[in-house]
Amino acid sequence: MNILEGKDIFLRALEPEDIDILYQWENDTDGWAVSNLFAPLSRYVLVEYLKTAHRDLFENKELRLVIALKDSGKAIGLIDLFNYDPYHNRAGVGILIAEIDDRGKGFASEALGLMVNYAFSILRLHSLYCDISETNVKSINLFENANFVQQGEKKDWLRTKDGYETEFFYQLFNEL
Repeated sequence: MNILEGKDIFLRALEPEDIDILYQWENDTDGWAVSNLFAPLSRYVLVEYLKTAHRDLFENKELRLVIALKDSGKAIGLIDLFNYDPYHNRAGVGILIAEIDDRGKGFASEALGLMVNYAFSILRLHSLYCDISETNVKSINLFENANFVQQGEKKDWLRTKDGYETEFFYQLFNEL
């Protein structure tokens, strides 16, 4: 059994061949508000990133995996552990299903479940967390359905084109 393989998707390491799709996804301005990017990333920067992506979580403090469809191998998104803290045994988690046509099909839920299982059973993390803007209802539902609990909020934390939004802090504890 592969702990990173589900019913419809599997999680895999980034490959050099992913440069084109990574370039496309990282430079999609629709996602910048969520990822805190404010300028395009060059191919050079992404190639350099891919050169270090193989390093382990202890060295990079991040683990980024590709979400791929089992039937075709097509990459449909990314899931990350970030800000890994080995002392406190926690990490943030973020997810992207890149194409609108691939959303709403349960792929994000399946990927999040695989990552939670991996983080808690293999990495032995104590907790996972995420920050979600109040207007990102789909992400709120995704994480709440995965048993993440809202632990707090940061008022007027995120500047948007329309003013400011509150950001919610969610957490899930390892019950293993």
